[in-house]
Amino acid sequence: MSKERILVLAHGHPDFNLGGGEIAAYNLFKAFKKDSNVEKAWFIGRVDRGNGPTGSFSLRREDEYLWEQSLGNSFLIKAANAHAVWHNFRAMIAALKPTKIFAHHYFHLGLEYFRIIKQELPDAQLIVTLHEYMAICHQQGQMVKAGSKKLCYESSLDDCHRCIPAFSREQFWLREMFIKEHFEFVDHFVSPSEFLRQRYIAWGIAPEKITVIENGQEEAEPLPARATTSLRNRFGFFGQINEFKGADLLLEAITRLTPKQRKKIVVEFHGANLEHQSQEFQNKINHLMQPLIAEGCVRWAGPYQASQLKSRLSKVDWVLVPSIWWENSPMVIQEAFIYGRPVICANIGGMAEKVTHGINGLHFEARNSIDLADTLLEAATTEGLWEILQEGIVSPISYTQCAREHLAIVANTNNSTALEQQSVSA
Repeated sequence: MSKERILVLAHGHPDFNLGGGEIAAYNLFKAFKKDSNVEKAWFIGRVDRGNGPTGSFSLRREDEYLWEQSLGNSFLIKAANAHAVWHNFRAMIAALKPTKIFAHHYFHLGLEYFRIIKQELPDAQLIVTLHEYMAICHQQGQMVKAGSKKLCYESSLDDCHRCIPAFSREQFWLREMFIKEHFEFVDHFVSPSEFLRQRYIAWGIAPEKITVIENGQEEAEPLPARATTSLRNRFGFFGQINEFKGADLLLEAITRLTPKQRKKIVVEFHGANLEHQSQEFQNKINHLMQPLIAEGCVRWAGPYQASQLKSRLSKVDWVLVPSIWWENSPMVIQEAFIYGRPVICANIGGMAEKVTHGINGLHFEARNSIDLADTLLEAATTEGLWEILQEGIVSPISYTQCAREHLAIVANTNNSTALEQQSVSA
């Protein structure tokens, strides 16, 4: 049996973008590099150097390339530099000759590269990992209503038009057809959660074409319990601070506690990119946070590098994931479990799937600051609860196991009919 030649393609490189999808893709690439069943592995990550979408490729390090590309039409998810897709990208994959392409996302890259892969390498397998609901939802792929920010449970032409009235029902129909047309070039899809998989099945992807594989994590021993003579009352928020991640909801929950109750907890914010949010959102966070910092129940730790995560997790008892959108498979949950920290999260989407209430963490009613406040107090004051939940944690799969599961996917490379039809219509 011949060894595979693997190309991992991502919408960013973790040297420049520390998003969960970028990290998952890069870790998969590193695992393939070490796999004895893989002849060769390469990584292509999209980058924005401020030069615009030149479409050029450059070498980052051995077997790693950066591609200057972006979206020119976010509604149809089309590349800004289509010429580079049709020529530069085509030349790159023709030179590498991968037998399997594992693509993480298509945002910033455009959908067109699916077509080019199957035109240039018709016998290669194209396997695409879905990271959120971008194909289904034009509202940042969040499935959260514009303006009201209410949760969206399913897409439809009428609902999407009401959510974003700048686009007509007909335009949303054309968007769906355009995306599904390009998805026909994909041999198989990977979803990091069953929740995301079911959303895409409801949207129209055949169930047998989507396999659930959790994002792999590094292998590590759980951290010892935080040294303390008091209760398990230190909480940590880790990750992006934006309007969907629930930092403001968490601060509102802390504010709802009485001063006496707040003396029983400490919440640390290990967050990044607040300065890139709207001024209104920044003001809201600062208005809520500053009095709590002065009181001593909130601490602002700021951004962190991946190498600092273990140290920061060692100083907290609980990890908080209060997102107000569905999420898919938040990496922070897996990171918390690696190091033996129970998770408190909203009871929706991929969060509720990954955290089992009463087993390895606690759920609170999504978007409900009162219930979150009660849950914080319960976690901080219930003797023995932390130990029970910590015992229930099962370590996530490793990078190596994740790579093996990807290689084990048996996809039917049978897109010749679709390819011929698309070529005629192009």
